[in-house]
Amino acid sequence: MGCGNVFFTLIITLSVALITYNILISANASLKQELPGPSTSSIIDPIIQMPVEKSRKYGSNAEKRLFHTAVTASDSVYNTWQCRVMYYWFKKHKNGPNSDMGGFTRILHSGKPDNYMNEIPTFIAQPLPAGMDQGYIVLNRPWAFVQWLQKADIKEDYILMAEPDHIIVKPIPNLSKDGLGAAFPFFYIEPKKYESVLRKYFPEEKGPITNIDPIGNSPVIVGKDSLKKIAPTWMNVSLAMKKDPETDKAFGWVLEMYAYAVSSALHGVGNILYKDFMIQPPWDTEIANKFIIHYTYGCDYDLKGRLTYGKIGEWRFDKRSFDTEAPPRNLPLPPPGVPESVVTLVKMVNEATSNIPNWGS
Repeated sequence: MGCGNVFFTLIITLSVALITYNILISANASLKQELPGPSTSSIIDPIIQMPVEKSRKYGSNAEKRLFHTAVTASDSVYNTWQCRVMYYWFKKHKNGPNSDMGGFTRILHSGKPDNYMNEIPTFIAQPLPAGMDQGYIVLNRPWAFVQWLQKADIKEDYILMAEPDHIIVKPIPNLSKDGLGAAFPFFYIEPKKYESVLRKYFPEEKGPITNIDPIGNSPVIVGKDSLKKIAPTWMNVSLAMKKDPETDKAFGWVLEMYAYAVSSALHGVGNILYKDFMIQPPWDTEIANKFIIHYTYGCDYDLKGRLTYGKIGEWRFDKRSFDTEAPPRNLPLPPPGVPESVVTLVKMVNEATSNIPNWGS
C-alpha cells in the first residue's frame, strides 16, 4: 500500500507540474476539421429534440453502438444510496427498446473497496492527495476518469458520463454521431460571458470562444478514444482553474464543468446539445420524451401543490435531507397538483428502495 500511495502521489505531482505543458500542447495540436463545434455554419445553436432519424434506424437487424455508463462517486452514505438507486434503474432499462446501453461502472474514488462491490460493478480509483482538491471534492472526478480509462478493460466504443443523482427514465440510445459528443446544455455555463477568464485556457488561435460548448462532463455520451484524449487535459485544466483565484471566483461550484467544456473544445470534440437528454425538477415539470431525471434541486411544496422554492415546504423531497442516512422506503408522495416530474421522481425512488435488498444497511 505504501508503494502504491507513493506511486499515485508521484503521478499527481507530475501531472500538476505539467499542467501548463499539457494545455499548451492541447492548444497547438492539429485538430480534425471534420469535428465542427457550435460556431460552425453547419451546426448553429444545435439544441435539438430527440432526432427523428434515430428512431427510424432501429430494427431487429440494426447495428447498435453501445456505450458504457460510468458514474464517479465517493464512499459517503449520500453518494452511495444515490448510486444504488441509479444502478437499479439502469438495469431496468438496459435491454429496453432502442437501448444502446452496455456495461456500467461506478468509479469509486475513495481508494478502497466498500460494502457494495458485489451489488454495483465498481472500479477503485485513488483520490487526489490530501489538500489538493482544496475542499472541492469534485476535482477527484477527472482524476478518477483518467485512472479508469487507463486501467479498465472497457468493451464499448462510447462512454456515457453520468452522476449518482441521475435516474434513467427510459432506455437511452446512443445520441452521439459523426464524431460529435451528445451533451445536455446548461443555461448557467456561459463561455461568452467569461471569455476573458477562459482565454487563459483556450487561446484565441483555437478559434471563437463559442467553440466551447455550454456543457459539463455529465450527461455526455462521447467516443471512448476521444475521452481518453480529453480526460488528462480535463484533469489538468481543472487543477489549473482551481489554483487561479480569478477563475475560482468566477466559476465556483461549476468550475470542473467549465474545465471539461474547455478540454473538449481544445481537442476538437464538439457536442450536439440535446435539451431532451434530461430534466431537472422542480423547474422542469413534464417527463415527455426525456431520458434522465437529475434531482439536484430540492422540491418544496405546500399541501395545495404550490411550489415554495427557497422555503421548506409542508411536503418536500431534497437529496440533501439524506446526507448521513439513506432515505427510508415508501417516502410519502407529493400532494395533488405537484408536477408529473416530481411525482415520478419520488415514485421511482420508492420503487428502487422497495426492491433493493438490504436497503438502509
